[in-house]
Amino acid sequence: MNDLVNGCGVALVTPFVNGEVDYETLGKLVDMHVESSGSIIVAGTTAETPTLTDDEYHEIVRFVIDRTAKRIPVIAGAGSNCTATAVKKAKFCEEAGVDGLLLVTPYYNKTTQRGLINHYRMIAESTSLPIIVYSVQGRTGMNIEPSTALELSEIDNIIGIKEASGNISQVAEILRICPKDFLVYSGNDDMIVPLMSLGGHGVISVVANILPAETKKIVDDYNNRNIEEARDAQLNMNGLINALFIETNPIPVKEAMEIMKLCSSEVREPLYPMSDDNRHKLINEMRRYGINC
Repeated sequence: MNDLVNGCGVALVTPFVNGEVDYETLGKLVDMHVESSGSIIVAGTTAETPTLTDDEYHEIVRFVIDRTAKRIPVIAGAGSNCTATAVKKAKFCEEAGVDGLLLVTPYYNKTTQRGLINHYRMIAESTSLPIIVYSVQGRTGMNIEPSTALELSEIDNIIGIKEASGNISQVAEILRICPKDFLVYSGNDDMIVPLMSLGGHGVISVVANILPAETKKIVDDYNNRNIEEARDAQLNMNGLINALFIETNPIPVKEAMEIMKLCSSEVREPLYPMSDDNRHKLINEMRRYGINC
C-alpha cells in the first residue's frame, strides 16, 4: 500500500503580496507543514493554480520540492481540462522531483466517463509517478462515478482518489467495488471520520492550512482506534470548517491565515476579498474553536 498522503495532506495555498508570489512566506508555510502534516499538495486547486503563469507554476513546484528536502512527500497538482496540457505538467513534475500527482477532472469541457478514463490513461502512460485522481463535481461539473473509479484503479500507477463529491453513498460504493489497495481520501474536511469509518485512508485538507496538527491528529486517532476522540474532534472542528467554505475556497482560509498572521489574505481575480459579514462569521467560529483572534 503506497499511502503517499501519509494520512493527512495539506492542500497548500499560494501566498501573494502585491500581485506576486510571496516565496518567503511560502517557505515558512512549507516548514510548518513539514513539522505537522503528512504531505504537501503544491499547486493544486486551493493554490489558485488556474491564475498562475506557467513560469510561476514551475517555480512554485521547484521551490516547494527544494524547501521540503524530502522530509515529507510532495504531491503536485497537474490537472487540466486539456489532456495534452496535463501530460506536459506531469512530465515537468516528474523531472522536477515530486513524489506524486493529484489530477482534478477536466472542468467546463467535461467529457463523458469513457473520455475521462481515456484522459487519465493518457496522463498515466506519460509518467511513472503515482497518481491520485480528484473528483469534485461541485467545482468542475464532472463526477468520477464508482464504475469509472474501478476502471481507473486497474491502471498501474493510479493509486487512489480524492473524493469530494459530498455523497457518502458514492464513497461507500467506490470502497465496496475497488481493490483494497486503491486508496480513498476525503476531499471534504467535514467528512474525514465518516469516510475513514468506511475504509478510507485520510484526507487532503484545506483546514490543515490553519490547523495542520489538529487535522492530522483526527486521522491518527482514528487509525490508532481512538474512535471517540477522532469523532469528537471532527464534530468540534466542523463549525469552523463550514465557515472556511462560506465563500469560494480559498478566500476564507486565506482570510483566516491573515488573521493568524500566517500569510496575506490576498487572492487573484476573479476571486474577491471576503465580505465583512462573512469575515465576522469566520472570526466567531475561529474564536469558538479556540483560535486567538
